[in-house]
Amino acid sequence: MKGTLWLAWRQQRALIVCGAAVLLAAAALAAYSRAGMVDDLRSGLFDGCDPGPLYCTRAPDGLPRFLDVEPLRLLGALNIALPALVGMFWGAPLLGRDRELGTHRMVLTQGVGRAQWFASRFALAALGTVMLSGALALLFRWWWEPAANRSYGLFWYVATALTGSGPSLVAAALFGLAVGTLAGLLTRRVLSAMAWTLLVTGVVAVAVQWTHRARLLVPPHRYVSDGWQPKEPMGDKWSTGHYGLITGSGRRDSALECASPSGRELRECMTRHGYVSRYYEANPAGDYWSFQWTDTALLGGLALVLVLVTVLLLRRRV
Repeated sequence: MKGTLWLAWRQQRALIVCGAAVLLAAAALAAYSRAGMVDDLRSGLFDGCDPGPLYCTRAPDGLPRFLDVEPLRLLGALNIALPALVGMFWGAPLLGRDRELGTHRMVLTQGVGRAQWFASRFALAALGTVMLSGALALLFRWWWEPAANRSYGLFWYVATALTGSGPSLVAAALFGLAVGTLAGLLTRRVLSAMAWTLLVTGVVAVAVQWTHRARLLVPPHRYVSDGWQPKEPMGDKWSTGHYGLITGSGRRDSALECASPSGRELRECMTRHGYVSRYYEANPAGDYWSFQWTDTALLGGLALVLVLVTVLLLRRRV
């Protein structure tokens, strides 16, 4: 390891060690908590519970029964915050510290080009980011698997599961790194770059959650059934909250037009108003991967654009 790569390692090794420590602590917590979850499932307490959104209740008092998934939610929350943390503490100082102290000028006078100076730093930071975020995403998935999509566990569409796992987490972490790097180059102050990184990554995270809730990029499926027969169970689908009735001409009306449950009363109401079927809209569990790859493409594309902008600006600002 020589030259700019050795210098990049010297400057980033503390962050790499911190990332490894966080990963080891999360792995230890995951191993302990997952073992307890598996023991609870093997005890037979949840044998009579059906999958789906309805709570599994205890026989004596009828209260809901849950696995202890709070530590898992904490890991999911950490993963959601990871892009901002990577951007603030890894990306912002990447160029910002040398720009603030002026030490980059000394490096560039040693026969090192701007491209080489930037590439060695960013490549090492990107590799560390991919390894850390990928490991945390896999750890969440392994920990979540026994409790996945169960009323007593954690459904796939909960933000800590949908955003805190999968390849989209890696893309989001790289996006945070790219934001912090560009902010450090532009502001020349590490603290200012950290503040801008927190703002930008926070806004983008909220926007991504909004696209999930609005089903903007992954449209829901429509499930249609006869009004007088029980509709298909919701199961592990993510409901949009849109329910309704369909007329013979295809017009869709609110379910409140015939608010009776399945049976004779509902059938009579539907016949009287000309409704031939009813529907609800939801995303099935298989759409987990549709959300994942859509977010990965979106955030990964934004990260690539920011890196290209950083490279172009290096010619004028360094």
